[in-house]
Amino acid sequence: MVTAVSTYDPRANLQIGKNTHHPNGGIMTEIEGLITVYNDGRVERTSIVPNVAASSLPQHLGVTCGDVAIFEPSRLWARVYVPNGSPGRLPVLIYFHGGGFCVGSAAWKCYHEFLANLSSQIPCVVISVNYRLAPEHRLPAAYDDGVRAVAWVKQQAGKSYSGGRDGLSWWTDKCDFSRIFLAGDSAGANIAYNVAASGGGGVKGLVLIQPFFGGEARTESEKHAAQPPFSALSLAASDAYWALALPEGCSRDHPWCNPLATTRMKNLKLPPTMVCISEMDILKDRNIGFCAAMGTTVEKVVYKGVGHAFQILHNYPLSQPRTHEMMSHLRSFVVHHH
Repeated sequence: MVTAVSTYDPRANLQIGKNTHHPNGGIMTEIEGLITVYNDGRVERTSIVPNVAASSLPQHLGVTCGDVAIFEPSRLWARVYVPNGSPGRLPVLIYFHGGGFCVGSAAWKCYHEFLANLSSQIPCVVISVNYRLAPEHRLPAAYDDGVRAVAWVKQQAGKSYSGGRDGLSWWTDKCDFSRIFLAGDSAGANIAYNVAASGGGGVKGLVLIQPFFGGEARTESEKHAAQPPFSALSLAASDAYWALALPEGCSRDHPWCNPLATTRMKNLKLPPTMVCISEMDILKDRNIGFCAAMGTTVEKVVYKGVGHAFQILHNYPLSQPRTHEMMSHLRSFVVHHH
């Protein structure tokens, strides 16, 4: 039994069981402790990370939290965080959680705590989007949900400023909808990037935390970054996530996976962007290469001595001080680009 989810992440222990026999039709892909996909198409996700209710926040944090429906037909919803006592209207941070496009939830305890703290620290209204997951909903489903969520948030702006009352005023009244930021970590950062790249405008900034990109050719950090047993992302797990998330038959040089495999980046008009990179992450080289391709529009921060998802899993000795640094950097970025 795992008693401390914050210090253990099973994604390091990956088994891809192509020939595993199972009474229910055989396992096609398994990322141990997180997701099992059977040959007959069934998908099982393990609740290794607990889901928590919106209300489960300590009083002293001073954050009000609630869940809101965005689009009922696809069950798209978001968890909203509003810092109490902050005067005036606040910037809005639309956030996408990680999990290789295949696992994760806006209700996961680790994201709930991280985003409540972020809302309090910046301060800002955080809207954490619970998008559809692969392989049941392969890409671009998550991107479509992201675009829909951003459009929905902008719709609330009109209602808020015109005095509309539809049960959402507890958070819309606190939003400065002229200051919308997109952010996410890992697969969520990939979603934030692709949503921003799809246009729509009106976004003040983009924050990409350890963005989950890939490619057919291995980078040096993918080949040689020594991953401790508590690492949140192994190369095998990365390959398995992409196999489940990309449209069937696509290689890892599809532009959704490898934005450098296309000339499209050169023509993108992205908002000011900050990329947060972890020194011990297998994605480090991809993230650095992405920043180089982005050019002068990007602010790059490297966090020493920590690996993938350190800010939510607290799985490195230096996780806590580095998370404080990250919070400070995110705050400065939002304040600077108002």
